[in-house]
Amino acid sequence: MRTYDLSPLFRTSVGYDRMARMIDALSSEQSNGYPPYNIEKLDDNAYQISMAVAGFAEDELTLEVKENVLTIAGRKDLDEEAEAERVYLYRGIAERAFERRFNLADHIKVQGALLENGLLHVKLVREIPEEMKPRKIEIATGKAKKIASK
Repeated sequence: MRTYDLSPLFRTSVGYDRMARMIDALSSEQSNGYPPYNIEKLDDNAYQISMAVAGFAEDELTLEVKENVLTIAGRKDLDEEAEAERVYLYRGIAERAFERRFNLADHIKVQGALLENGLLHVKLVREIPEEMKPRKIEIATGKAKKIASK
């Protein structure tokens, strides 16, 4: 795996700590592919993560957003005595614990989650604050007047 030295970029940048942490996390992340998931763009400001969580009940799944990182985790509460009595001829359904992290861009909010037919659907929406939206500035005509500053 190739490594990149991004220290020259961060020497002249202020406030990009989150991006540096994200790049570090991405470079060290080793994914096992479980559980599989899709990320869809529904429109310009809406996204959806769909994750295959067959065998997990709603109360065995947790979603948490902290510092622009969405964490989806699943923990199976197995009855060890009942599991010991089961005899599998083939066991292809993975019910092991998992934790997946998704880095969210600024202003992306989790709108809700739905567990349906073994898929967990997480709706995400970009909510751009009013002060960051483009706005039209009116141009006055006539004599030059002093423009009041806020």
